[in-house]
Amino acid sequence: KPLPQKGPLPVELTGSVLIKLGDNITTDHIIPGGAKVLPLRSNIPAISEHVFERVNASFAKRAKEMGGGFIVGGVNYGQGSSREHAALCPMFLGIKAVMTKSFARIHLSNLINFGILPLTFEEEKDFDRIAQGDEIKIEAGDLREKTVTVVNKTKNEKFAMVVASDERERDIMRAGGTLAYLKRRG
Repeated sequence: KPLPQKGPLPVELTGSVLIKLGDNITTDHIIPGGAKVLPLRSNIPAISEHVFERVNASFAKRAKEMGGGFIVGGVNYGQGSSREHAALCPMFLGIKAVMTKSFARIHLSNLINFGILPLTFEEEKDFDRIAQGDEIKIEAGDLREKTVTVVNKTKNEKFAMVVASDERERDIMRAGGTLAYLKRRG
């Protein structure tokens, strides 16, 4: 199947928190390895059915039904192997942003490459202000600033999150990921 691509990043992202996770979520938590899943690696629609299946079996179904949304995680989100499917498959399911306390370095790069906005809590205590199912609005603007405003519409609260990237990476995210960025630059 052709590699799916994402369009340019909108100035405002809205949706539901589809899953809230703890610390040290690995790429195997996100997209499991093994004989059942790895043969599907070139079929993104098929392999995406397995996103978070070992953590929450209904995740992929909910993501599709809701037109995507957000992932919230704790410390060291995306640790482990450098498997790019752990970013590609959530992007295919419509994940707009991953909001965490911190990212594993390689997974952070993979999220940026696939146009998923990586955000870290400016104040870690704000992690406790979000629950699975909350309706969220992220005022991303043009990503010129290092922070964005997150509005938890369910709880009527606002807080700041840091865009976990440098200026070039923000350009990539504005374009919708590395492929879109390179095509635009021609």
